[in-house]
Amino acid sequence: MDLKSLNAALSQIAAEKAIAPEKVLAAIESSIAAAYKKEYRKKTELIKAKFDLKTGDLKFWQVKIVVDPSEVRIVEEPVETEVAAGKGSGLPAEVLTKEEEEQLLPRYNPDRHIFLEEAKKIKKEAVVGEELEFPLETHADFGRIAAQTAKQVILQNLREAERASVKEEYADKEGQIVSGTVQRFERGNVYIDLGRAIGILFYNESIPGEHYRVGQRLRFYVLAVQDDPRRPGIILSRSHPKFVVKLFEMEVPEMADGIVEIKAIAREPGSRTKIAVASNQDGVDPVGSVVGQRGTRVMAVTNELGNEKIDVTEYSDDPQKFIASAISPAKAKLVELSDRREAKVLVAEDQLSLAIGKGGQNVRLAAKLTGWKIDVRSQSRPEEAQEGGVAEVPEVPPIEEKTETKE
Repeated sequence: MDLKSLNAALSQIAAEKAIAPEKVLAAIESSIAAAYKKEYRKKTELIKAKFDLKTGDLKFWQVKIVVDPSEVRIVEEPVETEVAAGKGSGLPAEVLTKEEEEQLLPRYNPDRHIFLEEAKKIKKEAVVGEELEFPLETHADFGRIAAQTAKQVILQNLREAERASVKEEYADKEGQIVSGTVQRFERGNVYIDLGRAIGILFYNESIPGEHYRVGQRLRFYVLAVQDDPRRPGIILSRSHPKFVVKLFEMEVPEMADGIVEIKAIAREPGSRTKIAVASNQDGVDPVGSVVGQRGTRVMAVTNELGNEKIDVTEYSDDPQKFIASAISPAKAKLVELSDRREAKVLVAEDQLSLAIGKGGQNVRLAAKLTGWKIDVRSQSRPEEAQEGGVAEVPEVPPIEEKTETKE
């Protein structure tokens, strides 16, 4: 291994992976220490390496942690989980429960620990928990196996550093919209190239009926950023209701300024969405602000969603007005409320199919939007229930932003 060449490679790796040079250096030192231990020391020892960026020189130390004899277990038997009577008798070994393991004191290992009394002979101010370093002979030549170990360690450490860097960057984007290109398809899921990171769009988070092609650029809602290396890191969505909310915030300046806000949303991805908007400033028309001149703003969102239809209605604290607005484009003649949060909506005969919608979709979305059970009937036949005209209220999470702070 030409250790001096690592100095030149460090800056290049840091730039390519967008990782701090200090973290790259730490990964290199950790890999060299692993190779040194593999070739020259015991596997139970703690070895530390220091790489001088200016000279390329290496120094090695064995690290021992100062412990108090009363705070560790001194065990002679190498296997602690076997019962003495069970050894060699064919009986199963006793397995300690997690709670029992947590209650046990750490096991003393002379390769890793040093008693406080002995440590004070070396360093008078030594305290329990402190790490003492013992210089080791310097070696720069490692065997094939040790070199392979170093390679594996540095790759692993760089992956962890890169994952941490990506998580730190995207943690603030959770609940926001990002842009990316379709990279590949795997088991029904779509992998998205976000630049420095790869996100995953699970099958159930895509818009039904939407087809993707490699290289296609789209917007996505960042549903979650996970730190578990066994799972995909950045979870994306295009079917989440908040995706529509964030798209409107990007298109409507009044929403970005807090003048207009979306109070409620009901969505059936790929088909239709209803949003209820309200104004926080007198003289501002919330519906007109969201729709835009000649419908340009709502059209921009519709195009991003693959021509998903969007109904924009005005929110009201008065349930009768809100429900009447929610069944648009149909016009309600009368809204009757009951104490059980149920509403009977009467419409003109020629408005009946429009109020119910195809397959009951319009009344179903209106019930989701308002939180009321809605029963749509003809004004001329109020006693007659209509097929598909009754919609129950499903459990829908409220539209609200995260308030917790990320540390």
